[in-house]
Amino acid sequence: MSWAGVLWPTFALLPRLAAGAEPQPGLHRWARRLLPALGVDLHVEGHLRTDLPLWVANHVSWVDPVVLMSLRPMGTISKGEVAGYPLIGRLAQRSGIHFVEREDPTSRAAALAAFMASLRKDRPMLLFPEGTTTRGERLAAFYEGGLRLAFHLGLPSQPLRLSSPAPHYPWTGDETLVPHIRTLFAHRTPVTVTAEDPLHPSDFQDAEAWIAAFKTALAPRSSDVR
Repeated sequence: MSWAGVLWPTFALLPRLAAGAEPQPGLHRWARRLLPALGVDLHVEGHLRTDLPLWVANHVSWVDPVVLMSLRPMGTISKGEVAGYPLIGRLAQRSGIHFVEREDPTSRAAALAAFMASLRKDRPMLLFPEGTTTRGERLAAFYEGGLRLAFHLGLPSQPLRLSSPAPHYPWTGDETLVPHIRTLFAHRTPVTVTAEDPLHPSDFQDAEAWIAAFKTALAPRSSDVR
């Protein structure tokens, strides 16, 4: 593991994005190359439904989107500060990722509109309804707009639960990116993606019941927390 292992797939992708090459497949290839460079050992449990338009996951680390985008090409909503990350931010801006300032209602509305437009164009999407990371022992409060939108569009969605026994995998609070990457370099990091049963809006009486089902599916299990 080295900085070259992280930078090479990023630099290799930038010319394709600048030329307008398909951004989501490009991000998928980038993520597949980046994970081993970071020392992440990925294990998938359950049956991933790559035919479904929306994956919904809990959020533990900045690495989570890389983990999930390595499994299929898709877009997502990301917090606005990601656009300013060295190299990664430039890549994200060119990739068609929708950015949002969570505390700004106007920004949230714009991000949801772009998210809806992507889904209506049959682009697979990834949603982190917590909107922030935790250390994996609990779920943070949900930003429910994306899930309500999926419910009203009638989109079947799959909950994916991310967990790791590695205490250095979570990235929360005031931690900065570069020191966290250095820590990843120093360790092998097992990460498990548990694919739960898909949830279909037609099986729920209303959006509240639908959202509650996602909270149950994504809640950490005792075996997830170390």
